[in-house]
Amino acid sequence: MPDDAAAVPPTPAPPSDTTKPRPPAGASILREMLESSWLVSLLAIVAALVLGGVLIAAADPEVQEAATYFFARPADFFEAVWNAVFGAYSALFQGAVINFQAPDLQRALRPLTETMTVSTPLILAGLGLGIGFRAGLFNIGAQGQIILGGIFAGFIGFTFSLPPGLHLLLAVLGAALGGAIWASIAGVLKARTGAHEVIVTIMLNNIAVYLVAYLLTTPAFQRPGSSNPISPPIPSSATFPLLLGEGFRLHLGFLLALLAAVGVWWLMERSTLGFRFRAVGENPHAARTAGISVAWVTVWVMAIAGALAGLGGAAQVLGTEKVLTAGIAASFGFDAITVALLGRSRPLGTVLAGLLFGALRAGGFAMQARTGTPIDIVLVVQSLIVLFIAAPPLVRAIFRLPTPGGPTRAERHAARRRAEAATTTTTTQEAGA
Repeated sequence: MPDDAAAVPPTPAPPSDTTKPRPPAGASILREMLESSWLVSLLAIVAALVLGGVLIAAADPEVQEAATYFFARPADFFEAVWNAVFGAYSALFQGAVINFQAPDLQRALRPLTETMTVSTPLILAGLGLGIGFRAGLFNIGAQGQIILGGIFAGFIGFTFSLPPGLHLLLAVLGAALGGAIWASIAGVLKARTGAHEVIVTIMLNNIAVYLVAYLLTTPAFQRPGSSNPISPPIPSSATFPLLLGEGFRLHLGFLLALLAAVGVWWLMERSTLGFRFRAVGENPHAARTAGISVAWVTVWVMAIAGALAGLGGAAQVLGTEKVLTAGIAASFGFDAITVALLGRSRPLGTVLAGLLFGALRAGGFAMQARTGTPIDIVLVVQSLIVLFIAAPPLVRAIFRLPTPGGPTRAERHAARRRAEAATTTTTTQEAGA
């Protein structure tokens, strides 16, 4: 009598990956978009704005009053929330992009030009920090490098009398040199002694703050006849020309920032030097084995990053303020870290992120003036952007995005069904035996 187990047909082997049907082209494109880091950055901004809206609503007096009788008239509560959030973000937009209530086109476009002006030092410093990040160096000294660039640019500007074109050129080059020298200190210490660039650049930031405050009390830097820590005004021969006339503050420094972005793209993507930077950032041990001097790359990366941040100081001193003060750097150096991270250390992304943060800065004042919303909300939104950018898995979990390289939800469900079918077949075989 034949064995009953022999009559059971063998279980077919699951299809291999080579025989699995390929997904349609549209599905592949959609998956690439969902797995893109750019989408994560965009959704990080959206999530930050949503949470910022929650804080705006929570701080609004009308919302708080409507919440006291929410169960009696819930429509009043939601209307108050909408008015608070929409009013604040509408004022932010009109203060940063275009003012629809302006009487003429010039005043309507002024917010956009203010955003571009404010974003100039952010873009320049962010480009420099992005080079460092891609080379494996966490340079957070842009604040001090902006200050040194401003010191050099301002000193050349108000001390010497030169022809207009030459005067501006020397002041800009001086700013780049000042930032490069200041950043190179951290680069040399890193290359020679192994000192961590984070600690060194933090210390250099503090030194730069006190250095500019001291210099502005000396006869060489302080404005004659003034007891305030402020330099003499920069003459017109050393200032950036205005791009749109006297009615706007937008100056040539913004075009310099865009040219710098193109230059950084060429440096990192098309030049041999940029290849060495990226090689060291990917694997310094392999780069050293390939004959690349890691110490040399470290110094050069810091110098170039400092030069770009120094140009940001020049944009402030020679373009926006036209004078050197102790607060010339504001918080541009620290915000530039977020700009570089949000832009994924890529030139185009850095430019867009710089414009975004410039818009938040420029529009925050209008939001506070028109709606009474504290400008600190803008700082909270910026901090939330940093939080979400630093935690991509959190953003992917919130918006249910697929993990890069991992299976999609449909693939996981299909695998679960195959596993259940295999389990059922095995159980049937055992029962038949």
